[in-house]
Amino acid sequence: MARLPRLVIPQMLHHLVQRTHEGTQLFRDSEDYTMFLGWLTQGAKQFHIAIHAYVLMPEHLHLLVTPEDAEGLSKLLQWLGRYYVPYFNRKYRRSGSLWQGRYKATVLEAQAFFLPCSLYVESHPLRAGLVADLLDYPWSSYQHHIGLRADPLVSDHPIFWALGNTPFQREANYKEMMQQSLSAAELARLTEATHKGWLLGSPVFEAEMAKLTERRVSPAKRGRPRKIVPAGQG
Repeated sequence: MARLPRLVIPQMLHHLVQRTHEGTQLFRDSEDYTMFLGWLTQGAKQFHIAIHAYVLMPEHLHLLVTPEDAEGLSKLLQWLGRYYVPYFNRKYRRSGSLWQGRYKATVLEAQAFFLPCSLYVESHPLRAGLVADLLDYPWSSYQHHIGLRADPLVSDHPIFWALGNTPFQREANYKEMMQQSLSAAELARLTEATHKGWLLGSPVFEAEMAKLTERRVSPAKRGRPRKIVPAGQG
């Protein structure tokens, strides 16, 4: 079966995951993280992508973004490959690509899934056992969202602003939500949608998005089509 084109809908919220080839370590020291973030910041501005949340993990990265057009996300990943991969290969005397094929992404209904997905993205270091406290992990947008530092990479989403009338209220509410943590079902749902490339949202949102793209936005229903019996033969 032919692979479906990636689902990208301009000006909608997207969750993106990019992994390295065969578990290659993407970052080996703080300089690597810093260089990558610099190119990510430049690329986001150049290709008109608002980055609302992110995390850089040793072997992969997550971005929660709103692209202005349909080509921006692919151009951003190509940009990162064009600059970071040669830097990494020169530094560590290796060759070849770092990426495990094309990135994974899905479209999310922001009202329902912005906050769960932002928490999902930023909590990765804790779930992976890299730190005992997310405050100790500098390579994500979490410190920005709880007010420890202003991150020039982050464009705050309107739903984050709706958490409170003041920065203190927003940051405190966000921190409390992170402490409550997501359920296993929420984590699984976000992971599955992103890796399979299916839209995540209400039936109404799904129908609206289906009008904006030629690609299917949800899996085809299983089973044979219902047989229609002619009148008088039922």
